[in-house]
Amino acid sequence: MNERTTEDLLTAWTALLTRCGAAVDPEPYGRELLRRWSEPQRRYHGVDHLRAVLRHVDDLAAHAADADAVRLAAWFHDAVHRPDRTENEERSAALAHRALTGAGLPAGRVAEVERLVLLTVTHAPAPGDRDGEVLCDADLAVLGGSPEAYGAYAAAVREEYGFVPEPDFRAGRAAVLRALLALPALFRTPAASARLEQPARANLQAELATLQGVPKATL
Repeated sequence: MNERTTEDLLTAWTALLTRCGAAVDPEPYGRELLRRWSEPQRRYHGVDHLRAVLRHVDDLAAHAADADAVRLAAWFHDAVHRPDRTENEERSAALAHRALTGAGLPAGRVAEVERLVLLTVTHAPAPGDRDGEVLCDADLAVLGGSPEAYGAYAAAVREEYGFVPEPDFRAGRAAVLRALLALPALFRTPAASARLEQPARANLQAELATLQGVPKATL
């Protein structure tokens, strides 16, 4: 882990946990989380993704009921990430429970963080779940980036799943894209919906066409 590139994150983590009432020194917990986020198998789900999600949470914080619970969930939502294994979100939620309970945070807030982390399995918050809407929109915000940024994201995802044969990856990835496109809305907060919904759908449709081998001239 390059400490020079993560010092801003460690500072933000320490301030967050202190603000949330930690009864212990937050720094060791932060360093362990950053070690996890810097694991070599990560190509997309790494430190840059964590930083981006936290930035989007800040942008959408006014919509949240408990913005700091959402920030904590952002720190843990991909803290366990092994592309060759399942139940990463469940393992991440369990890690959040252990770490935040050990840090002395109130049980109610710990439970809310666990719930939010598990919500990233489906990215389908219930109507009125303002914290869930903020976390899910922040996590999916990459879908609404410029075509170039989206292309870099898609390439990084392919690298993470480099062990999967190309035909299998194309089929699986296409299924994910179709499921996203079938959602009535990708984004739930008004700000993210207005800014990201249309470019995200265009990016998803373009990637799906590429996976299906549709010539660009027919798009």
